[in-house]
Amino acid sequence: MLARRIEEASLNAWPAPQQLLYDGWIVRLANGYTKRANSVTPLYPSELDLDEKIARCQGLYRDRGLPPIFRLTSLASPAGLDDALARSGYRVLDPTLVLHLDLAAGDPPAPREKLRRASVGEWLSLYTRLSEARSENEAKHSEILRSIVFPTLYACVDGADGEPVACGLGVLEGDVVGLFDLVTGPAHRRRGYGSALVAGMLHWARAAGARHAYLQVVRDNAPARRVYDRLGFREVYHYWYRAP
Repeated sequence: MLARRIEEASLNAWPAPQQLLYDGWIVRLANGYTKRANSVTPLYPSELDLDEKIARCQGLYRDRGLPPIFRLTSLASPAGLDDALARSGYRVLDPTLVLHLDLAAGDPPAPREKLRRASVGEWLSLYTRLSEARSENEAKHSEILRSIVFPTLYACVDGADGEPVACGLGVLEGDVVGLFDLVTGPAHRRRGYGSALVAGMLHWARAAGARHAYLQVVRDNAPARRVYDRLGFREVYHYWYRAP
């Protein structure tokens, strides 16, 4: 039940401007910005023919000039879908772990640095700079951020010189908080700023009523996984993408 709750909350926390439900699958479209918001995720049991569904989803994306991407989870991916996509030449991308922390079990570690809240505009510019993302994607990113309907934390941590060195996004849905877009500037990594950022965000979430926290981390990102492990996060399920 917890994993299902987190999966639904994670989709709500990162809304696609366009989406439709199709026989238990959710099809999400966001002008190509992030695979999460531009992919097909099976959620519930299906009845239609698998090959028919794959073909229709492919058409929806290709009609919009986007690659058809499927997001498969250890929770709900129907039997045969992964193999069918593999036979059609779809490759695996970004195997990702979904990690959970029980905030009701005790206080999160005290943050070493003070967390600062930012406006969405300031935060977006900071995220683009720290993550070295393409500036032309800011408008698409902004559209997703401004579509979030739940209480949102745009957080940053400043370095010794007062300049921001890390930032993250928190989305609170009921008693569940999701942490997204966690990044520390390349010149400031391995100095504890990432841990301070997450700890500060967890304190904000717990004060706001959260009892569960989750985040998503690419399986091969060993440095980030070490940080989250020290903070007490543990895997609850995983997912991966298939793309042509």
